[in-house]
Amino acid sequence: MRALAPLALSLLLACGAAGAQQAAPAPVFQLWPNGAPGSERRHGEAEKVADGVYFSNIHDPSLTVARADPRHANGAAVVIVPGGGHRMLVFQNEGMVAAKTLNRIGVSAFVLKYRLARDGDAGYDIERDAAADLRRAVRWVRAHAADYGIDPARVGTMGFSAGGELVALVADNPEPPAPAGKRDALDALSARPDFQVLVYPGPLGSPARAPQAAPPAFIVAGSKDSCCMPPALGLYQQLTAAGVSAELHLYADTDHAFNMGQRGERVSLQHWPDRLADWLADGGWLIPRGASVPAP
Repeated sequence: MRALAPLALSLLLACGAAGAQQAAPAPVFQLWPNGAPGSERRHGEAEKVADGVYFSNIHDPSLTVARADPRHANGAAVVIVPGGGHRMLVFQNEGMVAAKTLNRIGVSAFVLKYRLARDGDAGYDIERDAAADLRRAVRWVRAHAADYGIDPARVGTMGFSAGGELVALVADNPEPPAPAGKRDALDALSARPDFQVLVYPGPLGSPARAPQAAPPAFIVAGSKDSCCMPPALGLYQQLTAAGVSAELHLYADTDHAFNMGQRGERVSLQHWPDRLADWLADGGWLIPRGASVPAP
């Protein structure tokens, strides 16, 4: 027993060190360190968290970084936009869980906290403020591409429900004129994603006003989702009619908010992230860093 004590102690210390590494919080960066345009008076105000997973009272838009393991990172990146009806953010199930799923196929992820137009009386507007937060996020990732081993020409967006509305507004609709005021180096970069993933997207942003300029799209929804199946189907039809490469999956007997498949009993539904990985691979988005992207 005495001979085993040092080994047991070593194992205990190793497990403790591993646990400490796992518990390290993911890096978070504010998109506007001095306050978002129009939100300066609430800069620095604390966010609210319910049950450790639902976030609200967001006035400083930010990105939480979930970097792919450098051993198999391929240079692709995705800005993830959680849903929550513009009242809150389903930050874990539609944010960090999605990020870890993408990490497994070599994609670095950046989970967006955006201003919530229906959370209290802050006076935010979805198309003016929340969509601006997503555009800023795409620009931020491109500006910091070298820091994370990312190809700035392989930056996509992935939105759930209300977050899908923001993806549609940014990817499939023209960008509004920039408001007068202070601008910085990020504003010179493109906010158009290179590809888009819409997961049971809400109706805002569809039909698209600029479908011919939209990036390739992967769209998934439940066939019984009265809110968000029609926009998903309509946007798919509109994009393909405009000559945009698009793929649509509608799952039978499935309603809203199945997340990454963990909130559903159907085997096919639980595997929808595999279909996303197939689509990303077929589109050339998962090629090794430095290789050329194949033509569509």
